[in-house]
Amino acid sequence: MPDTLEAAEAAEAERMRRWRLVLGGDDDGTGCKLSGVDLEMDKALAALYNKGGYETGGGGAVRTKGRGGKQAPRSAGLGTSSPQVARWLGDIRNYFPQTVVQVMQRDAIDRLNLRQLLLEPEMMESVEPDVHLVGTLLSLNHLMPAETKETARQVVRKLVEDLERRLGAKLRATVSGALDKSTRTSRPRHSDIDWGRTIQVNLKNYLPEYRTVVPERLVGYARKERAVKRDVVLAIDQSGSMYASVVYASVFGAVLASLKSLKTSLVVFDTAVVDLTPQLSDPVDVLFGTQLGGGTDINRAIAYSQSLITRPTESIFILISDLYEGGVRREMLRRVAEMTAAGTQVIVLLALSDEGAPSYDRENASALAALGVPAFACTPDKFGDLMAAAIQRQDLSKFLDD
Repeated sequence: MPDTLEAAEAAEAERMRRWRLVLGGDDDGTGCKLSGVDLEMDKALAALYNKGGYETGGGGAVRTKGRGGKQAPRSAGLGTSSPQVARWLGDIRNYFPQTVVQVMQRDAIDRLNLRQLLLEPEMMESVEPDVHLVGTLLSLNHLMPAETKETARQVVRKLVEDLERRLGAKLRATVSGALDKSTRTSRPRHSDIDWGRTIQVNLKNYLPEYRTVVPERLVGYARKERAVKRDVVLAIDQSGSMYASVVYASVFGAVLASLKSLKTSLVVFDTAVVDLTPQLSDPVDVLFGTQLGGGTDINRAIAYSQSLITRPTESIFILISDLYEGGVRREMLRRVAEMTAAGTQVIVLLALSDEGAPSYDRENASALAALGVPAFACTPDKFGDLMAAAIQRQDLSKFLDD
């Protein structure tokens, strides 16, 4: 009985502790007093989400007012002090997992005017790189002083290397496999035989008494071909709402460009078009060649992309845009119709990110669907499968349901 009572009391104390961390403030009704790491976590949360302040001291940051404090309303308690914000950024990295740190940094960009503070090199050394933060850095690119840009590049490169490690290897393997399978041969090596297809075409040679199919004709893949098998053109809308797609597409474009069986081109656009293909050897250069924000002229981007396509039937054109056209809509649709009629495989991604489809122009999406070009969002982990399906000219409608 005593053990049961102690367990119940411990469970209740833990429940109150969790509520105290959620509610914040000393007068939250839980009666729970925090200490140690819990107290430090609470201070870091209060500085961002409460009306309290954040002071540096011998024991780290100190909350000057709780969530129930009587201090004059403020969006957050760090003010505009660079040392205090830098200390806070270090604290949250110590007390919270990476995914939580990224969410808190994202909120801090709005609540703490972190955009301005990110122009200081010492501030960027304290942040945890993620797609949203990199998008903010890219939008500030033209405002950064020279001494800050190199630090910003280091932050961006850290994220790029992480994405290449987590997603690039899978994309490279998936696309390479699809390219290998895109050309069939009747004289494959043993390891390149497509046994399913071989059995299918030789069923007429089935010997019932031996329960065996005689493989009179072998079907496999011509892996020795080194010629460029597909031309890929990526056109990326760099309007402000597409920042995550710009980051992922730039990294993926560099991965595709590393494959010798593909000829990859990458252009970014707003009201103008910039060809960043020469920078594809380094996705960091690609990202710093973008300029997030501004208007959108999809028609102009498609017109330029058409000029890059010299083998329509062997080409894949990928437009990444929310389809809010600021150019000539009728011409945009006409050009897409021309490309599909010539045999080019056209793919429209409303987003290439983990957030799913953003706000997009549904009228233009419907018009493209009528041309046989459905528009859909794609998460980064599915992009390799999408490219493989496109290379093998499979039906892409399955990605509409993902």
